[in-house]
Amino acid sequence: MANISTWVLYALLSAIFAALTAIFAKVGLKNVNPDLATAIRTAIILIITWSIVLFKKTNGEAQPLSKSNWIFLILSGVATGLSWLFYYRALQIGKVAEVNAIDKGSLLFAAVLAFIFLKEPMTPKLLLGIGLIFAGMLVIIWK
Repeated sequence: MANISTWVLYALLSAIFAALTAIFAKVGLKNVNPDLATAIRTAIILIITWSIVLFKKTNGEAQPLSKSNWIFLILSGVATGLSWLFYYRALQIGKVAEVNAIDKGSLLFAAVLAFIFLKEPMTPKLLLGIGLIFAGMLVIIWK
């Protein structure tokens, strides 16, 4: 594990915390409107992230952001918000493992969109991985 890239470690930690998010959310959604639950989750994330920015004194770095930075960060925020709203609705009525398996289809969609819009390469390894993700989604959807 000593040779593991920093981004891989961060990605694995992200996956672990995403799994915990799903479990905690499923329990927390009992008898709660999913929109309200998403708003609460978002408020907590807002507090945590701004606390980190202020603690690290990186809030002064906001000035050099370009118009393009702002547009795409805003669009990313809108996409994230919509993703969370739909995710919580699905999680409230579906099974955690099934909802998350389908939700991870975002990997497939991200790879295709990155290929189309960012001109990122589609390697055989990537095609195999996203093909397996797609197959897994189909298995979950069509039991």
